[in-house]
Parts: sequence; C-alpha cells; structure tokens
Amino acid sequence: MTQPMPIRRDHRRSALDLAASGVPVLPLRAGKRPLGNCPDCTGNACGGRPNMKVAGPCQCPRPCHGWAAATTDPAVLRSAAWAVAWREAHAVAYHPGGARLTVVDLDNADAITWARQTLPATRTVPTTRGEHWIYLGAMQSANAVRPGVDIKSCMQYARWLGPGTGTMTQLPDVVRALVVKEPSPVRPAPVTVSVPTGGGECRHRTPTYLDRGIAMAEQRITEARSAVHSTVYRTFLAVLSAHGRCGCLTEAHMDRLFTAAQAKGEGPRHCAVAWSNARTALGM
Repeated sequence: MTQPMPIRRDHRRSALDLAASGVPVLPLRAGKRPLGNCPDCTGNACGGRPNMKVAGPCQCPRPCHGWAAATTDPAVLRSAAWAVAWREAHAVAYHPGGARLTVVDLDNADAITWARQTLPATRTVPTTRGEHWIYLGAMQSANAVRPGVDIKSCMQYARWLGPGTGTMTQLPDVVRALVVKEPSPVRPAPVTVSVPTGGGECRHRTPTYLDRGIAMAEQRITEARSAVHSTVYRTFLAVLSAHGRCGCLTEAHMDRLFTAAQAKGEGPRHCAVAWSNARTALGM
C-alpha cells in the first residue's frame, strides 16, 4: 500500500512561529510559486477572496489565491485542508503588507550597492542572488522599480529566508517614491466655474459649505480600494475646480488633502505633482 507523503514539519513549524508573531504566511511549491488554485477557485470562478484587490466572497479552506491565502490562524495552518500543501511545500512565504512591512528585494550586487548608498539602514536578509531590506510600514508593491529592485508589500508575498540581521527602521519616503509614476500630462481644457457677482460674499466662505467639500474629498481618497494615484489626482482636480479660484482654499485645506493621500501610501512628492498637474489642467 502506498504510504502518504509526510508533512514537511520544518516548513509548517516555521510558518506557525511566524504566524504567532503576527506575520501572515503561506506555503510555496518548487520554483518559489504558491500552490495552484483548487478546481472551485480556478480562474477566480469563486469570485476571489475578500482581501484581494477586487473583493470577492470566496471562503475556500485551502491555500488558494496566492498571497491572499496568507494567514496567522494556527487552526488553518494545521488544518487537513492545508496538509497537502505542506506535503508539497518547498518553502514558506509571508505577506509583508499584512504584517505592515515592506521588503525591498535587491536582486544583484549593483542593486545592493545602490541601496547602501541611497537607503537608510534596516534589517537585511541574504537571498540567493542578493538581499531583502525590510522596513516597518506598508505600501503599494511594484516590480522593477529600478534595475534589480522590486518592492514587495501589499498584495504580494516574499519568501521567508530567516530573521536577518539589524534593526528594522521606518519605511522612508525614498522607498515610497520608487513606485510613484508621474501622472500623464493633461492638456488644459476650458472649465466653467461659478464666480460670485454683484459684490456678494463668496458662498465658499461659509465654513459649513467648504468644510463639507473638503471632508467629502478626504473620504473619497480614504475609501479608495485601488488606483490610488488616479483617485488622488481626480480628487485634487475636483476640489480645485470647485474651490480653487475664489481664494477661499487655504494651505490648511491642502494639508488635509495631502494628509489623506499620504495615509493611503502616496509620497509627498506625488501629492505635489498631482496638485500641480490638476492646477495646470484647469489653467490655474
């Protein structure tokens, strides 16, 4: 009789230890890839998991959907549904964004040299070809942000290669700026703006009116689930269109909008560029 393949307890044990420290984990097969979806989840026929970019209803007990399957629940990690995955596992991965971490994946010696010259020191982990630099704080993930450099954080996984050395430091703006893409130049277009006439007081000066507009803009940015860059730009454009020509929009209002954008992972530089491009688009 064929005996079942034993569970690779070293991988599951590592996963349980990481999960106990609040780091969501998942098994990887050969080639550093997540296990494939089960038949019910193939092609996202299940609708996807609730924590994916496009939220869905899937509650599959198996480790489907790659990074979105990462969990800190020891009952799930020990479950029968995950047992097959651990038998096939060649490594353990973790979801950095789920642990409020960002991994700067340096793939070669030139990338490491650049990091040492450019980035603040933090915890480092040796990899097969380079190093992982790990920072405290989550952000948008992106590949090839510069030669040999990937950013792994939200909606991404990284291979667990040990605790590394050094003290983790806060995620710096220089790393956040690596994923910022300049908004496409927008040709100024005629914009119809209501301007008070007849010497009456501008309605924007009514605190309730202007505060409601700024609060709605903050909410629009805060609730953005995806395409944050374009959401920030469009919101800035709307605010300037409605409130930017009468002199009632102050630096305090702009600071509120920038703060909301930066809370979603936008760097100060991108906020300034988006604001400037919105003004240009309106011919201001």
